[in-house]
Amino acid sequence: MSQRTVVVTGLGTTNPLGGDVASTWQQILAGTSGVSTLDNDWAEEYGIPVNFAGTIAVPPDTVLSRPETRKLDPSAQYAVIAAAEAWADAGSPEVDGDRLGTVVGSGIGGVWTILDAWDTVKEKGARRVMPLTVPMLMANSPAANVSVRYGAKAGAHAPISACASGAEAIGYGIDMIRNGRADVVIAGGTEAAIHPLPLAAFAKMQALSTRNDDPEGASRPYDAERDGFVMGEGAGIIVLESAEHAAARGAKVHAVVSGMGMTADAYDVAPPDPSGAGQESAMRIALADADMSGDDVVHVNAHATSTPAGDGVEADAIGRVLGDDTAVSATKSMTGHLLGGAGALETVLTILAVREHLAPPTINVVNLQEGLTIDLVRDEPRELPAGQIAAVNNAFGFGGHNVALLVTSA
Repeated sequence: MSQRTVVVTGLGTTNPLGGDVASTWQQILAGTSGVSTLDNDWAEEYGIPVNFAGTIAVPPDTVLSRPETRKLDPSAQYAVIAAAEAWADAGSPEVDGDRLGTVVGSGIGGVWTILDAWDTVKEKGARRVMPLTVPMLMANSPAANVSVRYGAKAGAHAPISACASGAEAIGYGIDMIRNGRADVVIAGGTEAAIHPLPLAAFAKMQALSTRNDDPEGASRPYDAERDGFVMGEGAGIIVLESAEHAAARGAKVHAVVSGMGMTADAYDVAPPDPSGAGQESAMRIALADADMSGDDVVHVNAHATSTPAGDGVEADAIGRVLGDDTAVSATKSMTGHLLGGAGALETVLTILAVREHLAPPTINVVNLQEGLTIDLVRDEPRELPAGQIAAVNNAFGFGGHNVALLVTSA
């Protein structure tokens, strides 16, 4: 595999804080929570112990046409919206379809479509099921729809690695450019799983916060009294490009994705390995891939879901690899956890942190966990050093998936 330099020329997102990158970044720097009480009666009707989440800020039907929304599961709607912004931000590059790829991951896929279709079968019979149900529910639907819209023929891939899916998709996109399969790749992740079943299931495994009286303050990574993550939804998409291709067309470059590391815990299908060995290894592989050391990294956007079992393990791993003076941000405190879209949205935020030399704040930390081995950025953004800098984005998922992406200045 070649070591072609891979740059980022486009950014796009829709999420609980905003319907685009600019509004999202503004809300992030302001320390705004995108979490609120759900406007429905699910908790009462189904006995779900959680009645809040980070729902999408801008409804897709205000962005997409009615025919588009009818043909796409919400997970694909979010991906298409974010991809459109990223593609426009990249300057809508003219590229041979055979040299253009797409990789869009999802942890769960079209859960709304599949469960609505089952309701239709039960209540109205099989004849009333929509003809497009299968293309809508399949987990590769977001990747396929992005591929069709932009004529991406080099490959349309859909990693399914739980909450690491979006970051893994970006890593796969980097590979596509490095190994010569593509010059440009549209990559990221998406999720639309704020539905009674996923909420009930995550609550049953005691993974969700139950702070129904304080939804905005419920996601509190590294707080001593954290009690679980908060569901979120949305997508993050970036346009990856070989440095040569970007330079040839005079494209603006947000940042360079210089390294990536992927490992598996092989420990359990839910909780992480308490030793953090797999997470540590992913970060070290990303550093080696970029020919850098831990001393070169000034910022980390941590996976930090606000779960009692997960945050401390990651903090210790970060401390061992990067030391205790690296500025660590936990942006899920504001966005909630986008599951398969989380790693992609947080890659967008990591790129912006490097480009703008600002580490986002972590909100809702009232009582900092004792013995924390990281320098947590709390409440207010923090300026990062001037000049060329490097940052890491971590994304981990059920099943023991570990992904670390290393972003450096353009």
